[in-house]
Parts: sequence; C-alpha cells; structure tokens
Amino acid sequence: MASKTVLQFKTNYAVSSKIEPFYKGGKVQISKDGKYIFCTCGTKVNILDIATGRVSHRVEQDDQEDITSFTVSPDDEILVTSSRALLLKQWDWRENKCTRTWKAIHTAPVASMTFDPTSTLLATGGCDSTIKVWDVVKQYCTHNLKGSSGVVHVVEFHPDISRLQLFSSSMDCKIRIWDLKSSKCVSVLESHYSAVTSLSFAADGNTLVSSGRDKICIVWDLKTKTPTRTVPVFETVEAVVLLPKQGDFSKLGVKSEALHFITAGSKGVLRVWEASSARCVFTQTVPARPQPVEVGRGEEPDEHSLTHCLLLPATNRIATVTAEHNFLLSDLHTLVLEQQFVGYNDEVLDVKFLGPADSHIVVATNSSQLKVFDLATSNCQILHGHSETVLALDVFRTGSMFASCAKDKTIRVWQMNTETGVVCCVAQGSGHANAIGSISCSRMKQSFVVSGSQDCTIKVWDLPESLATRGGGPEVLHARVTEKGHDKDINSIAISPNDKLLATGSQDRTAKLWSSTDLSLLGVFKGHKRGIWCLQFSPMDQILASSSADGTVKLWGLQDFSCLKTFEGHDASVLKVIFVSRGTQLLTSGSDGLLKLWTIKTNECVKTVDAHEDKIWGLHGNKKDELVATGSADSCITLWKDVTEIELAEEQAKQEDQVMKQQELSNLLHEKKYFKAMGLAISLNQPHTVLMVIKGILTNDDGAEQLEKTILKLRRDQKESVMRFCGVWNTNARNCQEAQAVVQVLLQHESPEELLQYSGVRATLEGLIPYTERHFQRISRLLQASMFVDYMWENMRLTGNASCGENQDEEMESSSLGGPAPLFTIDPNPSKGLDSEGGDSARLEEAERRGRGEVEEEEESSQQEDGESDDDVSAANKGVKSRKMASPEEGKENIEPESSSEGDSDGEEQMEGMENEEQQLLRRETEARLVTMTAGNQAETQSVTPRTRSMRLRR
Repeated sequence: MASKTVLQFKTNYAVSSKIEPFYKGGKVQISKDGKYIFCTCGTKVNILDIATGRVSHRVEQDDQEDITSFTVSPDDEILVTSSRALLLKQWDWRENKCTRTWKAIHTAPVASMTFDPTSTLLATGGCDSTIKVWDVVKQYCTHNLKGSSGVVHVVEFHPDISRLQLFSSSMDCKIRIWDLKSSKCVSVLESHYSAVTSLSFAADGNTLVSSGRDKICIVWDLKTKTPTRTVPVFETVEAVVLLPKQGDFSKLGVKSEALHFITAGSKGVLRVWEASSARCVFTQTVPARPQPVEVGRGEEPDEHSLTHCLLLPATNRIATVTAEHNFLLSDLHTLVLEQQFVGYNDEVLDVKFLGPADSHIVVATNSSQLKVFDLATSNCQILHGHSETVLALDVFRTGSMFASCAKDKTIRVWQMNTETGVVCCVAQGSGHANAIGSISCSRMKQSFVVSGSQDCTIKVWDLPESLATRGGGPEVLHARVTEKGHDKDINSIAISPNDKLLATGSQDRTAKLWSSTDLSLLGVFKGHKRGIWCLQFSPMDQILASSSADGTVKLWGLQDFSCLKTFEGHDASVLKVIFVSRGTQLLTSGSDGLLKLWTIKTNECVKTVDAHEDKIWGLHGNKKDELVATGSADSCITLWKDVTEIELAEEQAKQEDQVMKQQELSNLLHEKKYFKAMGLAISLNQPHTVLMVIKGILTNDDGAEQLEKTILKLRRDQKESVMRFCGVWNTNARNCQEAQAVVQVLLQHESPEELLQYSGVRATLEGLIPYTERHFQRISRLLQASMFVDYMWENMRLTGNASCGENQDEEMESSSLGGPAPLFTIDPNPSKGLDSEGGDSARLEEAERRGRGEVEEEEESSQQEDGESDDDVSAANKGVKSRKMASPEEGKENIEPESSSEGDSDGEEQMEGMENEEQQLLRRETEARLVTMTAGNQAETQSVTPRTRSMRLRR
C-alpha cells in the first residue's frame, strides 16, 4: 500500500480549461446565423461561440491600440475595426487575417460604424462630427457628410437600399437623414431631449422607432418625417427592438398585429410595448434581487441595467448585455432566460467545485452576486442575495449545498437542484458586527456552519435537518455559540474531517484549535512571523497545515501543537493551501501568481506553475483529486488537470519507441543501408551516430560520391539538423574532415538564399568559420613541414652516397637483408691516445688516406649519376688534407722508433704533447662527420634500397 501511495504522487498539472474575460464594454454584435457574438476587449475583438460558450476566434490589432468601434457585414464575411491610431482594418475573421488597412481620414477616433444591407457600403461616424461612407469593394471614400454636432454615436442605413438613405444621431439629440445621391441632409428629426441611443426600422420601411436616455421612445412616420407616437417608458432606454410580424407572441401580451417593440434599459428587464396605445403589455420576470441600500430618484442601481439588446431571428432569441458585462440569451416568444455568459468577472475572491459530480463551480467575485458555471457549456447562473461583496465560500461534502459570507455581515446557505441545476438560497443568518471574511461547512453531515469575522469573533450556526427539503423563502439562522477568538481579523476557518475540531487563523500571526461543540480553546499554534491566510486539516493524519503572509507553509501536530515541517519557496504571501494525493502532498497558491506542488515526505517542491498574472485567492480540488480550480485577481478562472499518469505513459511509450528505433538503427548500420540509417539517426537526434554513418560512407572507394547522393536525398529539416551537427563536429580536428565534406556538398548544391532559410544557419556558420580557418592553418603548417622533410631527405641522401664506397655498399646490402649495421666503429674510450698500442697512428693514417681516395671516387661516381656535388663534404675533406700536409715531419716522426737517449727526453715529451693535441682535434672532426654519414646511410638503406641497388648495378 505504501508503494502504491508513492506511485500516486503527482508531478505536474496542465491547463484543462479557462474562464477568462472576453468583454469589457463597448459595441456588441451577433452574426446573422445567430451562432457567434462579436464583442470588444481592449485591443481585441473576441468572437464567442454561443454553442460552447468559448472564444473561438480572436482578432487583435498589431499596433496594440484599443479598438474604438467595429462592425460585421450582414453576410458575416467581413469584419472592419477602427482604432485610436485612426486606421481602419478589414479582416477575414475566420482566418484571423487582416486583408486591408487604410486611413480613416477622420481627425478623431471613429465612434460608430455600420454596413448597408448589400455589404458593399460602410459608414463611419467620428468624434470629429463628420460621417464618411466607403465603398468596400472598390476601396475608396464615396461621401464626406458634415453638419452633425459633437460625436456621431449612431449611424444606420435604411433597410431599403434603393432609397440610399443614411440615418445618424450625434450629441445634439437630433436624428439626421442623409441622401447619399445628393450627399445632403434632407431632414432633421427633433423630439428627443437627451442622447438618442438606438434606431429600429419597421419591415415596411416607412416607420422608425427611436429610443433615448430621456426615458421616452418615439415612433416616426418616415413619409411625413413627423412623430406619430411618443411612448414614455419611465427608464433610461439603451436599446429598442421591433417584434417581427411573423410568430406567435401571445405569451408576451401581443393580441393584435399592430406595431410592438421591446425596450432594454436601466430597470434591467425587457418590456414589451404596444406602439399604438403606448402601454406596456409584458414585463420580463427576473430572479429576486436585494433592495438597494440607497436609491436615488427612484432608479435602480447601475449594475442591473441593460446596455444592449439584439434580435436573433435565425434562432428566435433575443440577446441583452448588462452593465456588469453579462450576456443574457432569452427565448423571443417568452423572454425566458436560456443562456447566460459572463464577459468579465472582475477580481475572483474564491472558487469551489459544486455538484455531486463536480460538474459546476461557484465563484465569488468582487461583487454581491455569486456565479455558478456549468463546466461543460460555460453557462452561468447569477445568484442574487447578498447586498455587498461576497468574500468567502465553502461547500458541504455532498456537493449540492454550499455557504457564503459577505461584507453585509450575513451568511447564506444555498441549495442546488441536482436535476435542473438551479441554485436557490435556503437559509440566511446575521449577527456579526463587521464583515465576515471566512466560513466553513461541517464535513460529516450538513449540520452546522462556522463563520469568522473582522470583529474577531467566531460563530457556530446550526442547520435544521429539514433544510434540504424545505420550500419557500430562506430560513433564518441563529448562532448557537459565539466566542472571541483573536485580537485581529479572522482570515480562515477549517473544520476537521470528524467535525469535532475546528481551527482558526488570524491576522495576529497565530492559529488556534477549538472544540466544535462549545468553542473551548484546545491549543495555540505560534511560529508564523506574519498573518495567517489559510488553514487546512489533513484528510489522513492529525496534522494541520497553515499558510502565511511570511511566504511559508507550516505543518502542525495536533497532539503537542508543535511545528513539524516548514516549506519555504514562495517569494510572496501564501494565500491558499490544500492537501492532495491523500494527504501526502500540498498544493499552494501565492500572491505572486504561482502554484506550487510539494511532497511532504521529502520537503521538496515538485513543480512550480506560473498560473496567473495576479494574486490567486481561490484554490480548490475536486472529489476525485484529479482537477484543481484556481481563481485570481486577474479575472481568470483556470481548471488544472493532473497529467502525471499521462506524462508517465507518454514517457514510457517514448522510451519503447526509442528502443525500437535504436534496434532498427543498429540493423541498418549492420546492413550498410546508410541513407535510412542517417535519417533515423537524425530523427533520434544522435549526432555521433550520424557521424559514424558519414565515416562509414567515406571509407568506401566512391565515398565522396555516395555521401553527396545521400545528403541530397535528405529532407530540408534533416539537412538543417546535419548542418547543425557539422558545427559541433568541426570543433574537433578528428571529425573536421567529415564536417567539411558535408558542408562542401551543401554549398555546392544549395544556393545562398536557400541556405539562409535554414533554421539556425547563422549561428552554425558563425561557429564553422573560425574553426575552419584554424584547420586550414594547421594543414598549411603540416604541408610546409612535409616539404622541409623532403628537402632534408634529399640532402641527407646525397651526403650518404658521397661518403660510402663499394665496401659500404656491400655492407648496406647485407644490412638491408639482416638489419641496419654501423659503417664505422667509434672508439668507446676516447681518453686514450691513438698511439697507445704502438703502430695505431700508422694504421689510422693509412685508413685516412684510403678513406680520402674512396671519398673522391664516390664523389666522381655520384657526380656522373646525379650531376650533383657536395661542396660541404669536399670542403671538409680539403680541410683535413691541408692540416695533414702542413706538418709532414710530424707524420714522419710518428712512424720512427722511439729514441732511448736521456738528453732528448724533454724534446720527445714536447713532441708527444703536440701529437696528442693534433690527434684529438682530428679525431673529434672525424667522429662528427662519420656519425652524420652513418645516419644518412641507415635511412637510405631502409627507405630507398631499390634505388641504391640500381645505382650499384650501373657502377
């Protein structure tokens, strides 16, 4: 069992899915087929797939300028954007490709734009009070319309293109009608007293409905250019939509075929109006909302207001956008909410898995609303109940019930219908004197909830058993016991797996252990240097984990309240900590946006993941311990999947594949199938094996030609790899020949333009050049040395030939057969005189005369054969001869018998010294010359014996 636990250690997490912001305000448009929502988000236009709730395409400006306006053609083919750089860009949004860019000519950013029904004309309204019309097909400006006052924020073409009329509205609250045939304003509609927000045309083309922030809607007769009905709607209207003629709208109170329209505004609901009677016939129902604390002038808070309303006739839906950037899709015939997407979450403060199968997540953002996301479709439920920002969440073990606490000093318990997925509030409690920052649910049963507040108190709230099946409104809860726990804010509360203990962590740098029944203090954990952010009980052992703002995580023993281990690695505050892998590992998140995985046994950080760009406030794992959800202040919610087993399987498969390829490579090398072997070695990224293949090719008789054919058969990516390998081989003199051979083939058959297209070729060439120059210099020096050896050999050969006679030739023949033998014997004891044995001087003199004669004969023969003479040897012989002839009397005295007269003893001693001196000098010169000749003769005997024999035969 222990070994199984070790195998279950996690090593890595990978992103499974993300819920990230895709809309931060601005224009919204829906495709004609009702499948995609186009919306702006800073420098991007995001295209949301309604079916999956995911962003399928993104169009982003290269100049990193915010997009001020955009529009999509009625045929859904062309997307045009405008930016603060005063440029218009035309996009093929499906391919994310900009097809055209041109100057907007406006002197200020473009505020609005629209296409005509034929998708050929584009109208842009700018902040410079001008309107320009562009021919998208022929790519030129057709009209420059002047006369508006202030920012032109509404431009609409008349649906009947034969009229060639353009409607616009600016800050002067007037609606202008432009005739594009004459480029003049033909009429001005004046009745609004505030900014006009939208225009909607009837099917007959003769009726126009306009809405404004003056809380009225006006019906215009376009034939007479006069208002026929003014409808007071008693709210700031941001959008108006006409109901289609076809369809059954009886559920919306439509009982006649008269003109009806839908308004969306500050009340946050859709309302249906009958134009003829100016009365509201239907109001959309929304979930109950808390009453605002302060309501000015009878208006609803801004977060509930609707900013856009769009009709989707292809899918019989109507889409609205709230001020909190939420997209609501409702059925057009009933106005019942069907889908909801969140465009921007703001700062995510907490996130928990929800549902029996962890199919949902509940998120607390910097808002009073709770958001429940369906992980499969990204559909979101928005839960209203708290009146101020929700700070913390916790889920009961069953997964269908959870609790929340907020700044409004209340806690709420929510129940999820497992069949429909609808979540509703079933209980609420109040009693704290300050904001409630932490909450925890019981683990064994849904029996109680514990809350900790900034008023430094702890409260235990009992839940009735009938709460799960209770209908109607939320039940009121009362605290069973209250205790002052700490001296500062309580940041975290954790309940033990058996529900008997609870722990609290505070800003006062301490954690405390309490009995859950009566809140009696059991112990205090001291050791952190700064406030404690999170506490968590181990699911397996009696251990408590704590994370602190001092950047450390500590494990505490519940028996003696001592610190068992400390984990250091975060450079910032550790905000959350949870146990994973059955209590054998820890997962922590910090304010630096990092996620760290720790192994408790080794005290080692196994993995660090750069998860978010801001503080990670939320961290929670699902029941199967395979998914982890993180929520950050960067408005992103990320689901992380444990990929340990996947990576192990991939690594094992990779190793098996490597073994198979290695075996195949060995077989190919054995069979000398060099081309396949080289390709396989390149795919295995084995430069040494590739080098061995090249060396094997070059060992053949036609190695160069075969290497050339092999290199040229390679693919381009394989050539790039071989080129990169050559840069490494060339650094070693042993392998430079193979590297230069490959480079030569590539340079001969690839043009410079093609070589420059190779990946990393510049760095490879920078490494090849200096080592190639070094190899060239080394070869040049070797060539020079070899030429000098040839020159020395020729000189030594001539010297040997001139110094040896016929006897030496015979000796050379014998030495060539039986090994080299010295031609001369040098006295091993030169300290003795040459006449020490009596008669030695005469023999030496005779040998010298005979040697001189032989040298002269050899010189003559060598001159006849080779036409050359050795001046140095002749000069040496002449010097010896002149010295011998300079004292002939001395030579005579050497061969005369010794005198026994005592009177001549002094003269004889003097003569004897002179003779010894002369003999020693002569001996030294003779020895040096004979040693040189001996070496030359030995080399000649070993190297050029055939030539010597031929010379001897000629003689």
